[in-house]
Amino acid sequence: MGSRNDGEAGENAQQSAGKSLPKHQLIFEYLHNRILNGGFKPGDRLPSEAELGKTFEASRITVAKAVLELQRMNLVTRRPGAGTHVARKPQAVGYTLGLLIPELGRTEIFEPICHGMMRSPFARPDSLLWPSVSRGGGISSTVAPTDKEAIEQAEHMAQYFIAQQVAGVFFAPLELVAGMDVANRRIMRMLERSRMPVVLLDRCYLPYPERSENDLVGIDNRRTGFQITQRLISSGAKRLLFFAEPHSAPTVDARISGFLEACRNASNMLTAAEVRTVHALDQEAVRKVLLQADPDGIVCANDVTAARLMQTVLALGRRIPDEIQIVGIDDVRYASLLPVPLTTMHQDCNAIGVIAMATMLQRLEHPDLPTREILLPTRLVERSSCLPIHSAAREKTDAFAEVVK
Repeated sequence: MGSRNDGEAGENAQQSAGKSLPKHQLIFEYLHNRILNGGFKPGDRLPSEAELGKTFEASRITVAKAVLELQRMNLVTRRPGAGTHVARKPQAVGYTLGLLIPELGRTEIFEPICHGMMRSPFARPDSLLWPSVSRGGGISSTVAPTDKEAIEQAEHMAQYFIAQQVAGVFFAPLELVAGMDVANRRIMRMLERSRMPVVLLDRCYLPYPERSENDLVGIDNRRTGFQITQRLISSGAKRLLFFAEPHSAPTVDARISGFLEACRNASNMLTAAEVRTVHALDQEAVRKVLLQADPDGIVCANDVTAARLMQTVLALGRRIPDEIQIVGIDDVRYASLLPVPLTTMHQDCNAIGVIAMATMLQRLEHPDLPTREILLPTRLVERSSCLPIHSAAREKTDAFAEVVK
């Protein structure tokens, strides 16, 4: 199937990505985007590994690595002698599914994930229950609840789904809430007692690196933490700080793991690497951290933390990126609109929603499948909060990239 159109598409993909992505990830993103956008429809045969290798000037091993990632995400099937085909749609008829997402409307990544579910070719428009629960059980306001109220709302939502006897629940565990670990476990016990299938969104409810026996769809947080730290090191930062808010989700611990791994690999280029947990809008606490750690590069746990920290750092009279470079993770919509546009790692929330829906339907149809953890790759988005890569560091950067390929 090595058509002229495929060849042109491959060339366009390579030109748009430049040299910022490993070759296998470039091939993966090309195929992944065409599957989600309908360029390759359910049942269609993908170009052969030989054809893809020719289009992208890549080895068969590199192509196979990209295709294997699609297979792990249940987007394609491979049969010896028959090639690789786009997976056929699971049928959603008869299933009503609950969205137990306490942060919906307050954390930006979950709205596009939910829209991805609703736009999924695997879902019926009326198959999702999306309640917004208030203190009294009605529709909630936009005012952020207290920690106690957030826990009560999440438990009320779980009880509602159990009472409605939904076929399954998508659950994004509570974070940034005191007592969240106990509350998340309590919610999961409620759902498990009702024998209700659960697909976790973005994160597990157990502390990293533990994993529950529930399917999970999110991003590769360790690798993402590694890659964004690698980018900061490549721009010449030598005193690094990972900055997180208290009561962060287990995904942040995975990002810290990637941060520390990148720092170990570049230990000869660094003079310090620390992890601090502080409220980003607490000006006095941040001032003390800056005085004690004296960082010239900060990796933030996510873009929300980066936006808050940037506000505080600028208020303290520090210049970004000349004195302190700041990077984030998520690529939320306002990342490019901050006082200093944010360099960050982009996650495809729409794709997470599509794949989460497919995962849930497969779980419902095949309850005995092994537990699956589907982690999508992220990509670097360059903006002004991080200095350009030093030419002397490019060779080191390429060497680091080999570690996570």
